Amino acid sequence: MSDTKKKFGKEGASNMDEIAKTLFAPVYPVIAENIVQRFGITSGTCVDLGSGPASLAIAIARQSDLSVIALDFSDDMREAAMRNINEAGLSERINLLHSDVHAIPLDDDSTDLIISRGSIFFWDDIHTAFREIYRILKTGGKTYIGGGFGNAQLRDEISAAMIKKNPDWKEFNKKNISPENLERFRAMLDDIGVPKYEMILGDEGFWIVITKTTSGALA
Repeated sequence: MSDTKKKFGKEGASNMDEIAKTLFAPVYPVIAENIVQRFGITSGTCVDLGSGPASLAIAIARQSDLSVIALDFSDDMREAAMRNINEAGLSERINLLHSDVHAIPLDDDSTDLIISRGSIFFWDDIHTAFREIYRILKTGGKTYIGGGFGNAQLRDEISAAMIKKNPDWKEFNKKNISPENLERFRAMLDDIGVPKYEMILGDEGFWIVITKTTSGALA
């Protein structure tokens, strides 16, 4: 078992659910709005990778007509996600999928939109993960994968609160959302041969936008 999977046990799942419902609660609707406004994709299938307690999955479902698949490897997180989805009244729109981003059990060219916030920084093998992401994406489909808080105001407010809560968080976040990390992911995308992508690093966070141009998997 990887260190990442050990980290997100019952206690980790509970902590993540709590912070998603409190300090981070304003972030998810803003990110969902950014996604809808940027791409205009409001119907079809959306996959939220490393969905955790399903906060972003719920937000994107509320702002669109998308059918959402919330994918996460954690059984403990599944309980929180199911509870949150049911409380939101979205059990018919959001399906849970217990799986790993490195081996996604979905068909080629099956997904219109792939999103993820925060999970990318814990993936064991980003090359394998993004090959899978590209494989399941439909031609013309988009990704919005990375991390951030949606806008500058939320970034500053939440960062200050997190640093007060845990001083070590500042360095962790700085490393994740940095030009150096952007270049690491850019090199990976070039290595695996993704033909069309955009890297965003600004007030809304650090995000990888892939536009799939041809059907099938990468060579």
